[in-house]
Amino acid sequence: MQLVTYRIVEHDGGFAYTVDGVFSETYPSHGQALRAAQAAAREQSVSGETTGIRYEDADGQWHDEIADGHDRPVTDVEG
Repeated sequence: MQLVTYRIVEHDGGFAYTVDGVFSETYPSHGQALRAAQAAAREQSVSGETTGIRYEDADGQWHDEIADGHDRPVTDVEG
């Protein structure tokens, strides 16, 4: 199972959380960023519906896949 870690960092004059090099919006306080990261982590671990997805890759090729709505990562928040 995949582990996704949300990290609280100083960012753009405030605080944000980051996952895999992507930053959230900036929050004025560490506590606000921490609460937002905890909420995002909870939401990411909630199971959903299994459904078909269709996407285009960088070469212009279309792909059809089945996304298992029960295959959710384990999440962690470090702050």
